[in-house]
Amino acid sequence: MDDVEKAILISFEESGAIDSALKSQALSFCQQIKETPTVCRICIEKLCFCNLVQVQFWCLQTLHEVIRVKYAMLSLEEKDFIRKSVFSMCCFEVIDDKNNNAVRILEGAPAFIKNKLAQVFVTLVYFDYPLIWSSVFVDFLPHLRKGAVVIDMFCRILNALDDELISLDYPRTPEEMGVAGRVKDAIRQQCIAQIVNVWYEIVSMYRNSDLDLCSSVLESMRRYISWIDIGLIVNDAFIPLLFQLILVSGGSEQLQGAAAGCVLAVVSKRMDHQSKLAILQNLQINRVFGLVTGDIDSELVSKVAALITGYAVEVLECYKRVNTEDAKGVSLELLNEVLPSVFYVMQNCEVDNTFSIVQFLSCYVTTMKSLSPLREKQLHHVGKMLEVLCAQIHYDPIYRENLDMLDKIGREEEEKMVEFRKDLFVLLRSVARVAPDVTQMFIRNSLVSCISSVSERNVEEVEASLSLLYALGESLSDEAIKTGSGLLGELVPTLISTRFQCHFNRLVALVYLETITRYIKFVQEHTEYVPMVLTAFLDERGIHHPNFHVRRRASYLFMRVVKLLKAKLVPFIESILQSLQDTVTRFTSLNHTSNDFFGSEDGSHIFEAIGLLIGMEDVPSEKQSDYLSSLLTPLCHQVETLLINANALSPEESPAKIANIQQVIMAINALSKGFSERLVTASRPAIGVMFKKTLDVLLQILVVFPKIEPLRNKVTSFIHRMVDTLGASVFPFLPKALGQLLAESEPKEMVGFLVLLNQLICKFSTSVHDIVEEVFPAIAGRIFSLIPTEPFPLGHGTNSEEIRELQELQKTLYTFLHVITTHDLSSVFLSPKSRDYLDKMMQLLLQSACHHEDILVRKACVQIFIRLIKDWCTRPDVEAKVPGFRSFIIDGFAKNCCFYSALDKSFEFHDANTLILFGEIVLAQKVMYEKFGDGFLIHFVTNCFTTAHCPQDVAAQYCQKLQGNDMKALRSFYQSVIENLRLRQQQNGNLVFR
Repeated sequence: MDDVEKAILISFEESGAIDSALKSQALSFCQQIKETPTVCRICIEKLCFCNLVQVQFWCLQTLHEVIRVKYAMLSLEEKDFIRKSVFSMCCFEVIDDKNNNAVRILEGAPAFIKNKLAQVFVTLVYFDYPLIWSSVFVDFLPHLRKGAVVIDMFCRILNALDDELISLDYPRTPEEMGVAGRVKDAIRQQCIAQIVNVWYEIVSMYRNSDLDLCSSVLESMRRYISWIDIGLIVNDAFIPLLFQLILVSGGSEQLQGAAAGCVLAVVSKRMDHQSKLAILQNLQINRVFGLVTGDIDSELVSKVAALITGYAVEVLECYKRVNTEDAKGVSLELLNEVLPSVFYVMQNCEVDNTFSIVQFLSCYVTTMKSLSPLREKQLHHVGKMLEVLCAQIHYDPIYRENLDMLDKIGREEEEKMVEFRKDLFVLLRSVARVAPDVTQMFIRNSLVSCISSVSERNVEEVEASLSLLYALGESLSDEAIKTGSGLLGELVPTLISTRFQCHFNRLVALVYLETITRYIKFVQEHTEYVPMVLTAFLDERGIHHPNFHVRRRASYLFMRVVKLLKAKLVPFIESILQSLQDTVTRFTSLNHTSNDFFGSEDGSHIFEAIGLLIGMEDVPSEKQSDYLSSLLTPLCHQVETLLINANALSPEESPAKIANIQQVIMAINALSKGFSERLVTASRPAIGVMFKKTLDVLLQILVVFPKIEPLRNKVTSFIHRMVDTLGASVFPFLPKALGQLLAESEPKEMVGFLVLLNQLICKFSTSVHDIVEEVFPAIAGRIFSLIPTEPFPLGHGTNSEEIRELQELQKTLYTFLHVITTHDLSSVFLSPKSRDYLDKMMQLLLQSACHHEDILVRKACVQIFIRLIKDWCTRPDVEAKVPGFRSFIIDGFAKNCCFYSALDKSFEFHDANTLILFGEIVLAQKVMYEKFGDGFLIHFVTNCFTTAHCPQDVAAQYCQKLQGNDMKALRSFYQSVIENLRLRQQQNGNLVFR
């Protein structure tokens, strides 16, 4: 063993037995060998005389790298030597037959060595075939007589050629595509017929003696069928041979599967559809249908299933493409023949096949629309399709307990089934549109069968039937559901009146309630079923179900049902509230915790439903007050009790009690959603008084727990709600509320505070002037102490949570300032306490208008400036309300934002939002001219156009268009000016306009 071989062996050592320094030295030595000019000869010499697989692999890998990267730089002599050497190795020959120590690399070599040798061979083909190495394949064929070892190598070469160059399953560069075309053309013209003959001879000769070799040959052949002359395969010799191999009794499943793969390649080959149909008809594919009934886990069944599916897809495609009635008739007959086997495969074989079959069946159903009304045979297929579909969506009973408890296994199984059902339900909806009567009858019969069964063993069957009914609803229009078209008039009443034996099961209960909700529009039109719906939601099938997950979902769905039925539920309010009394009591009790009846957010759905019910004007005033009082009083009392005892809470009690207060706020918030502003302020002010008292109680939370973020957020949310509900009558509460919220606010909370102010301003406009004027200085002081005056840093380590919060705060500030200015409140900025922040605010707005990375923020800032100019500058001959504002606008905003920022490369005119921003910039110039007159025009032209060396005629045209009334023309002209300047700037490196 020489140094090269030792170094290679050490470099491959992974056991840890070799010293790391020695291994590093070995790797370095191997790298030096790779960079040697004679590395190819060294590698070939080692391959000739060394039978160590590590050395062989390293040499082949190095050869492959050198040929791929440096082949063009090698001498003609060296290229010829490499070609001949590699060819000899692949043909099981020794390169130096005079040396007794020479080895044949294929002799006993593992598969990965042979595959690497094939890869090297194909790389040579890539560069040299057919222009230089024209006879490579023709010369190889005679060597196949040497037997299995060379035939196997030939198969590996063909496979590598497909993988490395020809197959479209891998991304290819345009150059690779060109080489692939060249190689395929040469093979087709020169030797493909000989290769096909060799395939046939080998398979015929070895079919009884070397099944693995035959399988390898067929696997290689399968890859090539897509681009060779189909007549070479589809003939009286090869097709019978392939079917003999597929159908041989007790044969090798691997060989049978390989033959089936070849037939599938024939079936899938692209060609004229009339010719394809003739081939499909002559194949007599029905001969293989019986093979799919074997062991579903076997490779053969999988391959035959893929063949049947592929065949069905191609027949359907022929039906769609052929033009004659005879051809369509043949296609339809072939489809009718293959569909039962397709259904069998779908029902019994692996999921991979199921997906492709569902795609095929969806296409089949869509195509069959043309036969409307469907013929008897097609109706039969549709019925069978529904049977198979229903069977496919059944959960496996072995997971029943996991799914009911919803443990980790149950969650995974449910997620898997939800994903699996998506395409199946798309198919169901397609079938329902093409054959609505058949579909509804099938679902009806399935449901009736479930109802009549008294066994708990039918849990999965019931869940599947209900899921089908639920999915059916997506294919129906609202009108169809309302009127109960078809069998819906029978199905929906049957559904809502049924108590299944397995209703205790979580999945059954959930899909049952979801399905009722989906068809609730039917109940809207047929009010006689309202009591049944209420019973289903309020008894143990829904809100009183023993399973926590069902109760939680039932509360949400019940709220949706109440929203839809609303006025139709007035006669039942009393009984509904009685049914929910234990639920409400449990929620409002002081001992309630988030682990009790509802999850953290879910109890609010029940209160929202109750609020929607009792908040209707159809409810008598006195009753309404009683209902609301009976709910608000205990909830407020609970908060008051907790607040009084807040100081006495132990550290262990505190989190639970805080969670309790959170729940109460959410309940009251949800309850208030059912009450309109008109009702609580105009028609029934007594209701408004109750909510005001409630607001007063909840605002105490901010005093007692000023720094508990979840509580602050919940109270803020309730204030939002009260702004909408109480209208202007909420004003007396705002100073206290805003003061408390502002006092302890961090950046994240300040964002919520500004959003609340935005709501107030948008709703009440100038009516909240005094309130906004009072809080603005504190807001400005707080925000300007937090956010930087310079742009936020970019790069590594700058995307922290703290920086993200400050960015969000800054963005919300822009919205806040925009809302103030666009609602006639800009005078707020001029109050004595606010003036201290005016300069900082102007500088921030200018910086952002010019450079902010978010175009929409820049647009908002420009709009703010436009509004301030309108508000604070009346006429050209009158000084602005704010001393220095006019010169700031002309010197700073006009020059930097309206001119230079548009010249920056980040200003992209192809972007829609940037074009909108540009429109605002042009509008700003128009407004400045109207407010500042010729003074602005002279200043802008001098400081911008003249400085940029624009010709005087361009400046004159700009002045003319700005003084005119055609904004579109002004915008178009100004854009052309900017684009010309940017082009000159790019060309000359400076700002010159010629």
